[in-house]
Amino acid sequence: MEKKTIAVVTGASGGLGKEMVKLLLWEDVQEIFVIAKDEEKLSRLRQEMGERIRIFPMDLSDRDAILNFGAALLAENVTIRYLVNSAGYAKFGSCRDLSVLGSVDMIDVNCSAVVAMGLVCLPFMEQGSRILNIASQAAFQPLPYLNLYAATKAFVRNYSRGLNEELKEDGITVTAVCPGWIRTDFFDRAEIDAKKAPTRFFPMASPDQVAFKALSDAKKGKPISVYGLYTRFCHLVSKLLPQKWMMKLWLFQQGL
Repeated sequence: MEKKTIAVVTGASGGLGKEMVKLLLWEDVQEIFVIAKDEEKLSRLRQEMGERIRIFPMDLSDRDAILNFGAALLAENVTIRYLVNSAGYAKFGSCRDLSVLGSVDMIDVNCSAVVAMGLVCLPFMEQGSRILNIASQAAFQPLPYLNLYAATKAFVRNYSRGLNEELKEDGITVTAVCPGWIRTDFFDRAEIDAKKAPTRFFPMASPDQVAFKALSDAKKGKPISVYGLYTRFCHLVSKLLPQKWMMKLWLFQQGL
């Protein structure tokens, strides 16, 4: 039985994940398996984009759900051409504004799910397959009052860079995508009315532009994708200045 070529996208119901799905429809894949928590949004995505979309409503903080997805892949007899780990979220505020369970859930979705999805999908990948892990400009430095989110994205960036080296001998590439602020509903979930929190979100990129560059860079085998002149400048400066200076610049920029 001939294997079916697919792409897998988490966080596909909106924002950057949805834009990645749109682009992957133009790639040489027979189906796109889309994953998000909101089944209704996934159903609308399928209605909008057609029968090549297969929906998998699941909570990525649930490890059993990820293992069950792996079993579904085995039953489908697939080759995964692209895996896009786009699911993730933030909360604006200090450590005192975040609950214990909320903090651990953010780590589970932003970090553990990236690792688990990669390990579940790897057996179905082959030479020429590509993994795109969505990190952030926040990965470049510690960010007080966006601290936990920035730390999770630093993990994603570093893990992706190391994984890319490990998988080179298999012909599989891993790209850490590090955008700045993107115009999505990310901010709706991040705002928790904390006394001290980021409020200045400039410059703001559109998700379709970030997605286009990310996929282009991944197809070129680049280990990191950084969109926009400002974000590239921040990436460079973060390599030159001590982290305590970078944190002071961040606090000044945000009026904190």
